[in-house]
Amino acid sequence: MISEAQFQKELDIIITNAIREDVGDGDHSSLACIPASATGKAKLLVKDEGIIAGVEFAKMVFQYVDPNLEVEVFINDGASVKYGDVVFHVSGSSQSILKAERLVLNAMQRMSAIATKTKVFVDLLEGTKTKILDTRKTTPGIRAIEKWAVKIAGGENHRFALYDMIMLKDNHNDFAGGITKAIEKTNAYLKEHNLDLKIIVEARNLDEVAEILRNEGVYRILLDNFDYEMTRKAVAMIGDKCLTESSGGIDETTVRQFAECGVDFVSSGALTHSIYNLDLSLKAI
Repeated sequence: MISEAQFQKELDIIITNAIREDVGDGDHSSLACIPASATGKAKLLVKDEGIIAGVEFAKMVFQYVDPNLEVEVFINDGASVKYGDVVFHVSGSSQSILKAERLVLNAMQRMSAIATKTKVFVDLLEGTKTKILDTRKTTPGIRAIEKWAVKIAGGENHRFALYDMIMLKDNHNDFAGGITKAIEKTNAYLKEHNLDLKIIVEARNLDEVAEILRNEGVYRILLDNFDYEMTRKAVAMIGDKCLTESSGGIDETTVRQFAECGVDFVSSGALTHSIYNLDLSLKAI
């Protein structure tokens, strides 16, 4: 996984680029009618129900736009919220609050939606050993905050990108000339380039699971589109030789059953690509 420093760099890039995109050469609406010396206060109002996420990110945005803005937090990331709740107050330059408003709302609405969805899966897995994982099916340019939202709600992050973990899926294996060749070439590549990256290999059936197990250096086997019976058989075959992950169209109606097959992880792109933004607004007080 990526380091904290790398993750922070991603957040900085998101904020810098989003403000560039939204503000450009100036917030002329505010500049036209609000004096530079004017100060005010606004509240982050919840108009929905779910899990709040993005409070800490909002603080980073306000700090970037104007270090003199002050944020008073009443509800922290990961908490359940309902209609009418006030998450925080922000006070200081009125122009600065308005400049930061849209980025704060866009990010928090999406992060809260992802956290809310993730919490559903986390609750469904309660009592099992299985953890819910996100995927790379994220919004281009804002992956860091979407994966942060998954963590806030108790989910786990899969690899961040193509560079922090090896994942040999069906196309890699086919293009490489088969699973064994793909694994052997990967181990040689990692050694040659002095890279310490975990290897996940996808299996499409039990024969492929058996082939993967005949090779060294595999961290996790991805059981892609297996049914429950195949999953149980695969878990029994694998034992403690490596970790297991189920994937492929798993949703709220099936995740518990896959967990009960004994897999270590279930991954779902739905955490980040099939959500509806939580309704939040920033209102002047």
